[in-house]
Amino acid sequence: MAYDVIVLGSGPGGYPAAIRASQLGKKVAIIEKESLGGVCLNWGCIPTKALLKSAQVFDYVKHASSYGLTITDPTADFPAVIGRSRGVADKMSKGVQFLMRKNKIEVIMGTGRLLAANKLEVIAADGSKQTLEAKNIIIATGGRARELPTMPIDGKKIIEYRGAMSLPAQPKSMIVCGSGAIGSEFAYFYNTMNTKVTIVEFMPRIVPVEDEDISKEMEKQFKKQGITIMTNSEVIKVDTSGAGVKATVKTADGEVILEADILLSAVGVVANIENVGLEALGVKLEKGKIIVDSNQQTNIAGLYAIGDCTPGQALAHVATREGIIAAEHISGHKPDPIDYNNIPGCTYTSPEIASVGYTEKAAKDAGYEIKVGKFPFVASGKATAAGATEGFVKVIFDAKYGEFLGCHMIGMNVTEIIAEAVVARKLETTGHEILNAVHPHPTMSEGLKEATAVAYGEAIDL
Repeated sequence: MAYDVIVLGSGPGGYPAAIRASQLGKKVAIIEKESLGGVCLNWGCIPTKALLKSAQVFDYVKHASSYGLTITDPTADFPAVIGRSRGVADKMSKGVQFLMRKNKIEVIMGTGRLLAANKLEVIAADGSKQTLEAKNIIIATGGRARELPTMPIDGKKIIEYRGAMSLPAQPKSMIVCGSGAIGSEFAYFYNTMNTKVTIVEFMPRIVPVEDEDISKEMEKQFKKQGITIMTNSEVIKVDTSGAGVKATVKTADGEVILEADILLSAVGVVANIENVGLEALGVKLEKGKIIVDSNQQTNIAGLYAIGDCTPGQALAHVATREGIIAAEHISGHKPDPIDYNNIPGCTYTSPEIASVGYTEKAAKDAGYEIKVGKFPFVASGKATAAGATEGFVKVIFDAKYGEFLGCHMIGMNVTEIIAEAVVARKLETTGHEILNAVHPHPTMSEGLKEATAVAYGEAIDL
């Protein structure tokens, strides 16, 4: 059967690509081997946020007396929390099914493999095969948890994010290897649910891609919550022969052995590019990723790639935009290329982290003379009323022209605020324009304006 566009993978890059192509008049099919919505919707972005919300509510209840409320001996029903998360994921997956029907996109369940630039074979779960053809094919096969030889994932005692979302019983203790967004979010969730958590991070600081001030504040908050943190540390061996795990950790001061019920490996993501037929077609690969141009096209005409299998940030919103760009280019449009330095990153711990653009160090390394402003939420009326004064907003501007170089936040609901900085940077907004834009009071969002005022020596509330 022939199509205008076939999308291989239905994650947050694949299904928007299919919808946009259909909107532009193309006959579209999408191939998915497991569940519509991909890892993000079924095992990543969405169900983890459901778990984190349960943890946040539990934390609120445990500290109800801080709000003048009395709740006696609150307990968490771990299987029910996991069940709610799975229910949220199932509901969202059904939503994608509806969108496929609404946009007249044919859904084909199975595993796809390229036979040519415009032809692929799909093998269904029952082993049956069919060959499909399309003028254009978009590879959206996503990524999976990176597995290190020192921590072979067995799904029982050594798990990755998928296992962490579907444990049959709550562990009493857990070692989390890696403190990026995935590791930090699960560390927060399990610690709040009363699991004893230890984070082991290879780099000198946790959440290492963030601005250094954010890392310091996150470590302070995690330790305050009772999480043990080991930086400059590496798991070099794991013994699973006993009831739990024994992890040998190499530290600056020598080796130590940590014992826990479960070890969660959260050491990054690798692209799903094996067994797709890329090598036989001569598709250019580099460092385990598919190389694409600004329109998401590979070196093979008519063959596109988007999302985690390409070199951009492994984030759902990046994949979505890349998918739309590919669909529009296929349809003869000239979409604006992505500015990968204006991609927001969010970590949904409590407090949350949100950032975009240059860190302070990166701005200095790039040769900018900078103005830096920092507004602590302890000075915010809204944060004080909400009982969430942890964290701050940090802004970085070019001293010469006022260019908004970067914004870094840690605090309550900051993942909802960062979009202002993204749009401001997209529109080339200067610091003075942010100062002159009246922000509502009392809100967390006015922290961005207040931080800008600090940068320009015009602070009112500090």
